[in-house]
Amino acid sequence: MRPWCSHGRITYTTLFFIIFEPMKRLLIAVLMVIAGTMVWAQKAATNSFKMKIAKLQYDGGGDWYANPSSIPNLIEFIAQNSTIQLDKEEYVVKPSGTQIFSYPYVYMTGHGRFLLSNEDAANLRKYLTSGGFLHVDDNYGMDKFVRTELKKVFPELDLIELPFDHPIYHQQYDFPKGLPKVHEHDNKPPQGLALIWEGRVVCFYTVECDLGDGWEDPQVHNDPNDVRQQALRMGANIFIYALNN
Repeated sequence: MRPWCSHGRITYTTLFFIIFEPMKRLLIAVLMVIAGTMVWAQKAATNSFKMKIAKLQYDGGGDWYANPSSIPNLIEFIAQNSTIQLDKEEYVVKPSGTQIFSYPYVYMTGHGRFLLSNEDAANLRKYLTSGGFLHVDDNYGMDKFVRTELKKVFPELDLIELPFDHPIYHQQYDFPKGLPKVHEHDNKPPQGLALIWEGRVVCFYTVECDLGDGWEDPQVHNDPNDVRQQALRMGANIFIYALNN
């Protein structure tokens, strides 16, 4: 005779156990999943899950550290004017190594010589073809070095000027005439140049623009507020575009 039978018949107590015990186990499993999801959601709300922005520390002698207040001000502007959760800290990353792969957007600026080793170039290419985005912002004086060194990264690609109807100019803010002009140097218009790999902009190069100067603290350059706001809005557009593409 089977243990759950009494005189060959199933008792009501045994029947209850047979029907509801599996349901109880299923309910416990569901509750454990829900609890785990709640823990994950709480972790996602912490700073460790916020987007981070890094500045590129390159070799060659150029002042990669220029405009120290630019990125912190851009981060603050994006945080105040969008729903994007950003870490308030500006991080510094080198073109070699694995750290760079932690950042969806890497910013590079300076006035002088910019040099990439073969290892730097290979790692930077891997970063960019894996979904990363490099924003090169000429602070005046690095243009000839940028063009030469980027050829090490993508020898098969040329920098092309993006048309004014490109999505990068029409993210959260509209710029129907392209990049705003922050500072004048050579009486040339600002240009937004790009390296496009397999249909995606992987590097955006802002030249004759001084965009990062417009992000700096007001007292650094004494730029009018509307000029600073335009620069910050364009910076936000670039960052949002980098996240979405």
